[in-house]
Amino acid sequence: MSETRYFGIRHHGPGCARSLRAAFDAWAPRIVLVEGPPEADALLPHLPALVPPVAILSHVVDAPQRAVYHPFARFSPEWQALAWTAEHGVPARFIDLPQAHALALGPEDAADDTPRDDPLGALAEAAGFEDGEAWWNQQVEERSDAAWLFDAIGEAMAALRSGETPPRDARREAHMRQCLRAARREGFERIAVVCGAWHVPALRDDGITAKADAALLKGLPKAKVAATWVPWTYRHLTRASGYGAGVRSPGWYDHLWATHERPRAAGWLARVATLMRERDLDCSSGHLIEATRLAEGLSALRGRPSPGLDELTEATRAVLTMGDDTVLAFVRDALVVGDRLGEVPPDVPTVPLQRDLESQQKSLRLKPESLQKTLDLDLRQPNDLARSQLLHRLALLGIPWGTLAKLGKSARGSFHEVWQLQWQPEFALKLIEASRWGQTVEQAATAAVLERCPTLGSLADLSRCVDDALLAALPLAVQAATQALQDRAATSGDVPQLLAALPALANVFRYGNVRQTDAALVAQVMDGLVLRASLGLVLAVQQLDDDAAGALREHLLAAHAALRLRDAPEPLAAWRQALQLLADSASAHPLLKGLVLRLLLDDGERSADDAATAVSLHLSTGSEPAAAAAWLEGFLNGNAVVLLHDTTVWRLLDDWLAALSEEHFVRVLPLVRRSFSAFGPGERRDLATRARQGASAAPAAAAPVDWPADKAALPLPWLRRWLGVPA
Repeated sequence: MSETRYFGIRHHGPGCARSLRAAFDAWAPRIVLVEGPPEADALLPHLPALVPPVAILSHVVDAPQRAVYHPFARFSPEWQALAWTAEHGVPARFIDLPQAHALALGPEDAADDTPRDDPLGALAEAAGFEDGEAWWNQQVEERSDAAWLFDAIGEAMAALRSGETPPRDARREAHMRQCLRAARREGFERIAVVCGAWHVPALRDDGITAKADAALLKGLPKAKVAATWVPWTYRHLTRASGYGAGVRSPGWYDHLWATHERPRAAGWLARVATLMRERDLDCSSGHLIEATRLAEGLSALRGRPSPGLDELTEATRAVLTMGDDTVLAFVRDALVVGDRLGEVPPDVPTVPLQRDLESQQKSLRLKPESLQKTLDLDLRQPNDLARSQLLHRLALLGIPWGTLAKLGKSARGSFHEVWQLQWQPEFALKLIEASRWGQTVEQAATAAVLERCPTLGSLADLSRCVDDALLAALPLAVQAATQALQDRAATSGDVPQLLAALPALANVFRYGNVRQTDAALVAQVMDGLVLRASLGLVLAVQQLDDDAAGALREHLLAAHAALRLRDAPEPLAAWRQALQLLADSASAHPLLKGLVLRLLLDDGERSADDAATAVSLHLSTGSEPAAAAAWLEGFLNGNAVVLLHDTTVWRLLDDWLAALSEEHFVRVLPLVRRSFSAFGPGERRDLATRARQGASAAPAAAAPVDWPADKAALPLPWLRRWLGVPA
């Protein structure tokens, strides 16, 4: 007759895992039944090649977003049970409710085994602990003498479990009992059942018949489900990550597993010291000795056999970090939680899209890592350019492996890109979801853009889509997005939308030869947008309120900068003509009139005398003070150069302010202060110096410099190479 033993465990606990291995070595089961998705039985032969933490990813084939993960760390009891079977040639099976039913029923049934209430809370409270996890850690996970463990767990769960079983648990336990009966019918003599401790009383209940379980499972909905192994991280094993069966300190649990027969406290504090020294923080051997003594003293006072994480954290705070919680924060991230990322061998079945990505990661030497990593790319180098294109393509697929860092105003548009890389386990599911678009990253990203274009609601969104497709080197996607942008622009008279579309397109013309992008693909559509915006600009700025004028101001500035990058004669001439008309318009908002005059002045399209005349007109005593202040804000445009170097403008502004009545001065003061607050500290300091010199003081003229032409030409080859500009 077969003998069955039940091993109730916590899903991620080194004490349970160690005791389970010892129990298996002593008893030698002939088959091991493990709580987990039966669809993953076919994945068990890959177990010896896996490097935990890993997870079983189960998903509905026709709806990949309906998925569930079952994670394992090396200190997980289920993992050690499965590893023991692989080492001893013993069959293993998963016995939980199939995900074909669980995912068809809904997310609650697909989730991991996590009772809503803490079943250990009553025991913890009776023992004087804050919660069930703290009690369980001390009694189970941090002990090494737990031969009694599983019988005690079974008795505790039998005492705690009462009342009606929720339908979800009832279905799962019914299927587990059915699997146990099947193993008995096959004649296995010693059957080990490894499951969440909460389920042990229900699986031991011989009063529940096979007929009753079959009736409970009859008629359940079913979906087609696929399963695979995916890498996982310790950070995603924490409860804070949203994982229902998560633990607080997977890095600490890993340390407990690894230091079973070594000094636990000294080893942990040595790791803390190493971490601090890597950051150039003082931590001597004397500090370590004192911290170890303090941790051991605290554990003795509290009646604990050895220091736990609480005692070690308090000792670290008191001795090593001197009370600095900032240091404790990175100790927690790096050690208490941990940054380990698992590995899955290439022969594990998965979708072709993931295989293509793995192949590119290998050829481009881009290893996925759970730690955040900075990647500095020089786009003039073929390998770096290919890396950039891959990261941009993944972003189009909704897989933000890399985030483009800012360099000055923008990291785009030059030969230099800086990325922040960090691989997340959930990207494996996103790759499965993206497989509907294609079997390679290039195919999938192209199809994703083609599908997205008709849904984009604004010209700016379409323009950014063109830019993204160009950066990702997707010619078909560029053509489709460009055509969609051109079609939408042809029927749009919305000038702000036309202007908002220009900056993204202009990125193509900034060192486009370095990125190897074809600027001709978007030149025609950009020029068309400029001409349409120029024709409608003067009408669009009539009778605007302050908020609308402020919003349009940002569009004008961005569009003007974009036109400088394009530097095409015909659209630039049309744009400047529109600005000339706007500057002289009688009904345009004064903020915009002042702004465009300043832009024309900076471009040499208006003279300093023209600017002085305009300042005199708009800041005359007859001007309405609020309108004058708005014009001044636009004209200054956050740049004090014109005030510092043009005595006429300085004097006119000074005269205008001096002539204001007290009432008008109070009204315009906030507006003028807002204009001057946009200046940098150095500019404000220079303005104060000039104010002390008096309004008539002229700025000192710079001494002329006679540069020899031959010497001036020497740095040009280096500058061309540095800027990526061809000779």
